[in-house]
Amino acid sequence: MALRFLTAVEEAIQFLYRYPEAGALKELENSRLNGLRSWLVSGFEAIRIYYLRPDEHTLRIVRILHGKRDLDRILEKEEG
Repeated sequence: MALRFLTAVEEAIQFLYRYPEAGALKELENSRLNGLRSWLVSGFEAIRIYYLRPDEHTLRIVRILHGKRDLDRILEKEEG
């Protein structure tokens, strides 16, 4: 199961690197996370990858979180 999860996360990140606009925008009050997007991990739909694309060569993974977490509280405290 752990190996399947890691493979699914790696595949999602590779996809996002190629198609960074695919993820849904997440609006937060935390200005350091302007442009934050999220994407589901295939096969683990409760898990989302939260990421930024600061430039065309960089995909910055901010967090990988389960959807039952208090996402707004966690992300609002993120340092960016």
